[in-house]
Parts: sequence; C-alpha cells; structure tokens
Amino acid sequence: MMVGLQGSGKTTSAAKIALRLKTRERKKVLLASLDVQRPAAQEQLAVLGRQIGVVSLPVVAGERPVAIARRALQTGRSEGYDVVILDTAGRLHVNEELMLEVAAVRDAALPAETLLVADAMTGQDAVNVAKSFNDRIGITGIMLTRIDGDARGGAALSMRAITGKPIKLVGTGEKIDALENFHPERIAGRILDMGDVVSLVEKASETIDQEEAEKLAAKMAKGNFDLDDLASQLRQLRKMGGMSGMLGMLPGIGRIKKQLSEAQIDDGMIKRQEAIISSMTKKERRNPKLLNASRRIRIASGSGTSVQEINRLLKQYQDMAHMMKKASKLGKKGMMRHGLAGLLPPGMGGGGGFRG
Repeated sequence: MMVGLQGSGKTTSAAKIALRLKTRERKKVLLASLDVQRPAAQEQLAVLGRQIGVVSLPVVAGERPVAIARRALQTGRSEGYDVVILDTAGRLHVNEELMLEVAAVRDAALPAETLLVADAMTGQDAVNVAKSFNDRIGITGIMLTRIDGDARGGAALSMRAITGKPIKLVGTGEKIDALENFHPERIAGRILDMGDVVSLVEKASETIDQEEAEKLAAKMAKGNFDLDDLASQLRQLRKMGGMSGMLGMLPGIGRIKKQLSEAQIDDGMIKRQEAIISSMTKKERRNPKLLNASRRIRIASGSGTSVQEINRLLKQYQDMAHMMKKASKLGKKGMMRHGLAGLLPPGMGGGGGFRG
C-alpha cells in the first residue's frame, strides 16, 4: 500500500515499483488506484500501467476506496497475481479525513508493506509527514522521491531517526525506471559531494550494450573517434537517465556546477545533438572535416536546429576526440596515475590532477 501527501509522487512510484517487480523479479503485478479525490488519478495509473505492460484494476464509477481495495485483492487472488499495489489518495496536508480513509483501507487490505512516499525536497515538512503517518497508520518503510534534486536526501537522516523505519527505495528522476534501492553510504556520498560511483556503475551495467562498448574501447585505444561514436555515447547517456542523473553520481561535481550551468548541458540538448548527427551523411559522420558552411546549413535545416548548435557540437566532438587521443597516449598506467583530471582541460579539474 502506497501512502503519502498529494504531489509526493505516489502514483508514479507505484508504477516504478511495479515495473521493477515485473522485470527484475518476474512477478505478476496488479495496480489499483484508490484515489477518488483527484480528477483523472485513476486514469493516470492506468496509463502508466499500459506504458510498462502491467494490468491496472478496471475503474468502477462511484466505488469508494475500501471497496476498491477489497475488489483488487479478490481479483489478485482469483487471477493469480503475485503482488497487488494499492495507490491511495493523498491530500495537500495531513488531516483527519486522510488518516481515517487510509486507516480504513489498511484494516480492509492488511497490506504486507505500507510504504510512505515522501518528497526529499520538502525537507523538514517531509519529516513531519513521516511521523504523522507512522503514528497513525504504521508504515513499514519509506520511499524518497526527487532525490536527484539539490536537497540530495538530507531529510532521509531525520526521517529514519524520527520514525525508526527504514528508507527502502529512492526515486532518482522522472523516468519510469529511475528507481534505486536505498544505500545509506551512497546517499551520504551525494550529500557530501563525494558522488555515487557504485550506482553509476550499476546503472551502466544495466543499460550499456557490451558489444558496442567493446568496439568503442578498441577505437579509443587507437585514438580513433568519429561522430558515429559520439552519437552512440549520446544514446547510452539517455539510457542512463540523461545528464542530470549521471552527473549527480560523479564525485566532486559540486565544484564545477558553475561551469556546467554556463555550458547549458541538459537532456534536451542531447536529443538535438542526436538529431544533428542523424541529418549527416555517413561520409560526414566519419570525416567531420567535410562539414563546410553549406553542409552545415543543410544539416541545420534537416535537423530543425541552428548552425550555431552544429558548431557547438563539432567543438564538443573535437574536444572529445582530443581527449581520446590523450587517453591512448597515457595508456592504462597513465590513466591510473592521473585519472580523469589528466584528461580534463584547465579550469575543469585538469592540468596535473585534483588537489586536496
């Protein structure tokens, strides 16, 4: 049973958990929306269910939350579902009406898990909400949403201390697969700007095409890197949750936030860059030196972008190609000695390694 305030992300979180249970644990999951307060809330869960290939309980007009919960459990038992996820209604604030409704559903359903969904960005308010739900309903765990924001989950420490209940899951982005188990040391690393390389590696192992990665590694070893390779990297980046999701896991990223902000790196830019590369011919992608002024105008028209964006992409490509050549010259021992700092330009951590 998912509980929490309106706007905390309960419905999306229910779908994220359903997707994980379906794909990782091969469970047959039934979603059921008990939210008869918010307009179109039940349809929202049904839409998410269709997106991830999970069945949602058909809506019966006028049915109340407790009756929906009982019908969901009956359907789950009779049709062989492994898990039933009940998405309860929320309110803008904790109030008696909300607590009575959720308590009635709890008593009727007797859920194995009662997860409080809380927005990490709300800070102390999230802590107060957690205490209220735990005191009145008796939660078994907490799921934090918007952990990818600047708050970085500092509220997690207080919520755990106040309720005594574990934080089990964290939502790390808006995408339906942006869900992670809660690991205290990793969240601590994000709070302290030490990054979360373990989660980054896990995400990479789930999304990166091994064969494609090996081909690129072989090219990098020879110092070769063309625009097809850049397009491949952009695709992998999107699969890993885009720039915001990946950068938040890198150590020391807080120190270069200003430069990143000025560079205006966002996920929309990644899609535009992919469109630019797709509008080039094979010869142009393999040999960017062919891209004279007239060709750049043609590509801008074909990709719905501007010549200036194409120029920026080519500059980015040149910088990356230079970095690849430098990496090939450093070799494995040089990379181990200098790390990423040995590849970065001055002002971005480069020029002789990080200094403590």
